Amino acid sequence: MKKIAVPVTQNNQVDDHFGHCEFYNVYSVSDDGEIAEVQTIPSVQGCGCKSNIAGVLAGMGVTTMLAGGIGAGAINVLNYAGIEVVRGCSGDPATVVRSFLAGLVADSGESCHQHEAHHQEGHNHQCNH
Repeated sequence: MKKIAVPVTQNNQVDDHFGHCEFYNVYSVSDDGEIAEVQTIPSVQGCGCKSNIAGVLAGMGVTTMLAGGIGAGAINVLNYAGIEVVRGCSGDPATVVRSFLAGLVADSGESCHQHEAHHQEGHNHQCNH
């Protein structure tokens, strides 16, 4: 069974900043491409590349992250854990997952530049971007 994670806001939308999402929805997808189950995983807000979420999600069997805005450091951490990242997603998470499964969602090719600038402003934590 394929598992897809999506960072989600309180308003049940794909969060446009991976590291600041309220929680992650983990969608278990059956062999026939239908959403069979949804689990909600709480998020420790902050820098996505410093959290342990990649290991948690990989341990659950997640192989794909459908994200809005996400920094290069978080992408590297997720990729290292065996999770493919698709950037530029927005809207209702379940709809985005269904669109992805139908082959209608492609990676935007853009990392979160606001996140990158945020780290360069001298904040007290750093990611390996």
